[in-house]
Amino acid sequence: MENKKVLKGGEFLICESVAADIFILEEFSEEQKMIAGMCQDFLDKEVFPVLDKIDGMEPGLMRSLVAKAGELGLLGISVPEEYGGFGQSFVTSMLSSDILGAGFSFAVAFSAHTGIGTLPILYYGSEETKQKYLPKLASGEWAGAYCLTEPNAGSDANSGKTKAVLSEDGKHYILNGQKMWITNGGFADVLTVFAKIDNDKILSAFVVERGFPGVTFNPEEKKMGIKGSSTVQIFFNDCKVPVENMLGKRGEGFRIAVNILHIGRIKLGANVLGAQRRATMHSVNYANERKQFGSLISNFGAIKFKLAEQVIRTFVSESATYRTSKYVDDTIQAHVAGGMAKPQAYLEAIGEYAMEAAILKVFCSEALDYVVDEAVQIHGGMGFSAEMPVDRAYRDSRINRIFEGTNEINRLVIADSFLKFAKKADAPVFSMAKLIYENIESFNETSASINDYFAKKYFYIKNFKKAIILTLGRAYESLCKQYSGEQEVQMNISDMIMQLFAAESAILRVEKLQGMKTADEIKIYKDIIDCFVHDAAARIYKSGIDAFASFAEGEEFYKLQNGLQKFTTVEPVNIKEARRRIAAKLSEDNRYNF
Repeated sequence: MENKKVLKGGEFLICESVAADIFILEEFSEEQKMIAGMCQDFLDKEVFPVLDKIDGMEPGLMRSLVAKAGELGLLGISVPEEYGGFGQSFVTSMLSSDILGAGFSFAVAFSAHTGIGTLPILYYGSEETKQKYLPKLASGEWAGAYCLTEPNAGSDANSGKTKAVLSEDGKHYILNGQKMWITNGGFADVLTVFAKIDNDKILSAFVVERGFPGVTFNPEEKKMGIKGSSTVQIFFNDCKVPVENMLGKRGEGFRIAVNILHIGRIKLGANVLGAQRRATMHSVNYANERKQFGSLISNFGAIKFKLAEQVIRTFVSESATYRTSKYVDDTIQAHVAGGMAKPQAYLEAIGEYAMEAAILKVFCSEALDYVVDEAVQIHGGMGFSAEMPVDRAYRDSRINRIFEGTNEINRLVIADSFLKFAKKADAPVFSMAKLIYENIESFNETSASINDYFAKKYFYIKNFKKAIILTLGRAYESLCKQYSGEQEVQMNISDMIMQLFAAESAILRVEKLQGMKTADEIKIYKDIIDCFVHDAAARIYKSGIDAFASFAEGEEFYKLQNGLQKFTTVEPVNIKEARRRIAAKLSEDNRYNF
């Protein structure tokens, strides 16, 4: 295993990462902190005071909030200066998504506008198209939406039936079809629409304006959560779209859709962070006020466990998200330095980290679901009341496991990305798997003789990687051609990978924090990684055993089980006391402050 300044996509599975080479939240520049402050001020002044009106779909309210965000420059953070934006780094764009992610339905409108509503034009539009649309999207004068999903084309996006036919004079494409679940569709001025030209098997993409003849909109959908987010069906009936409004080339639409989804996935990883922190804050605020049996409920061990676990999952989510964000940023800069145009460099970098993007999407959305679920539980009966803020947090969280490709689809993306990585000529995954398998019985290394705290943790991480590599190697060799149809096994492997990446990210962050904080201050962060690594080892073992039991029997199974036990054994820590210390700090601060 070798060290690299910036690991390529998937390389974290076979390479050692170094704390000095990663980015952590505590390294934000003053400018980035200022932008974060602007985002927080916007939520505090413009969004939080009108949450009920937003959820009530007060006419024009969400559209006005998008416009106000544009006036402050929040919609143009990722848009280059030549098109009216600020041209900030990828990390900065993730930071804005993070902070504004606490904004419930507004967060959805913001993310849809700045992400899938703007980026297809930025990265695939002609210069004329960019000049026409991007300045107005960046300023908020126009709002954007993305029209991909159809009644019979959800996860299988390329099966869409919307058609485009070139007009006789060759000046327009005539669109006919239906799109559904279109976020911002009720007020969007600019739509990126996917359709198949003639009898093409692959989609093409077009920019359609709201005012084009033949575009009609259904009433707003009624939803379980994100009630203030505009969601409509859109119909195209002989809609004439100028030929110059095609994005990219004919038949490039599916590629555009996939690349934009990669961006959406990694952005969602950031988007849920703000929601996690806010739900954790509401949890501890209530626990510090509510008394039962003569004591604040924040003093009870059962509640301390929940509060601490909210902190742990949020801290780990942050660590993994910003580690990946900087990888993307550095890869973009490397491509640009090598002569690649910025838009192409951005897309290449996002594509490079498709696995990590899927990891963040799944891990962080499920972490948020845990946090809001326990927030309701901590509130008890009051948590079930619509009067309490955790009601909205609970309902709004659920969509994140469906957005940007379901978590099931994304788990398969993780597993497929790992397999493709393993099959690369220069990737030693399968040879490593063979070596690990052949030496399982003789592997007797333990962490007992390792005295350094972080060296011990990295010993565990190396073993987790061996467990994952062994699982893929044996699964692929045993199942052969059947492997592609064994989704349960692939999901087992994906879950192992996610736990590894999250654990390693948190350890790297805390090791780097050592140079920024005192020995006493760093103790609480060691508690966090002690708890998470302890649990990750058990989760990796469970997923690995489930996978092995799907294809191995008899002596083969017990050999693999024995190896997995060795690779997931960690020294016991008193996680009860560690969690109590984490909960105590949360209670003392009365907010997430880690």
